[in-house]
Amino acid sequence: MPSAPAAGLTSIVVVVADSGGDALTCVEAALASTVAVELIVVDNASRDGVPEALACACAGDARVRLLRNGANLGFGAAVNRGAALAQGDALLVLNPDCRLAPDTLARLRAELAAQPRAGLVGAVVCGVDGRPDRNALRRDPLLARALTTLRARALGRADAAAPGGVHVEGPMPATSVAVEAVSGALMLLPKAVFETVGGFDEGYFLHCEDLDLCRRVRDAGHVVLLAGDVRVLHAGGGSSRRRPLFVSWHKHRGMWRWFRRFDPAARRPLLAAAVWLGLWAHFALTAPRRAWSGWRARRMPRPALSGND
Repeated sequence: MPSAPAAGLTSIVVVVADSGGDALTCVEAALASTVAVELIVVDNASRDGVPEALACACAGDARVRLLRNGANLGFGAAVNRGAALAQGDALLVLNPDCRLAPDTLARLRAELAAQPRAGLVGAVVCGVDGRPDRNALRRDPLLARALTTLRARALGRADAAAPGGVHVEGPMPATSVAVEAVSGALMLLPKAVFETVGGFDEGYFLHCEDLDLCRRVRDAGHVVLLAGDVRVLHAGGGSSRRRPLFVSWHKHRGMWRWFRRFDPAARRPLLAAAVWLGLWAHFALTAPRRAWSGWRARRMPRPALSGND
């Protein structure tokens, strides 16, 4: 019989896949949290030396465990394997390019405790310039909403939230609010909720698995919250910059999977076929630019690994 979760302990799962030195800083910041934590780093076959550097930096710290996969299993599958080892009563899914403040976890746990039906809470993730990422506050990407967002981008409003689109318009809330979806860069769940909904859907390799999880948490009768007054630095994925074509491929696959699973429009065969053609036509049109961008990024030398990066 598995042991009961440890009350008050937050199990932090960080997935690395050639994530670079950002992961070292992420781990250091997470371990400085003011609440009790354990840290489970799941490595998806990195070749950048980060897992070895983490093992060396955290040697002797019983709070840290490193799980190494022999292949890149995808984000959701890696989180699920890390969560299976978690001993805490709450689970934090954290990207390796996020920086927690010492009180971030305490504040997020307080949000969970304050709302009896809360099943998942996110924070306002911000870029290095301090601007909130619109992905912190999203609606389900139903077809009509996605088309509205695409039209706004075509008109040069890439950073603006179009009324009725996927991203909620207006400023980020200053308090905790119920939302449809938060950013997958940082999500805190009671471990019992994560297990009840079955964890991440491993049919997604990369991208949209966070939207899927938020939807299933809501469908199970829980509330998804955005802690509007909690801000977390999200530096932007180094792994993604070096493999933009790979990331784009899986993002398009993820969008198609979410559409088929949750959008009522997918029940109309002709419309579903048009969506499929539109998705992959978009991928084909953008592939040359992404391939060139990735080639240039890979030619840039990686910064030396340091726990103070």
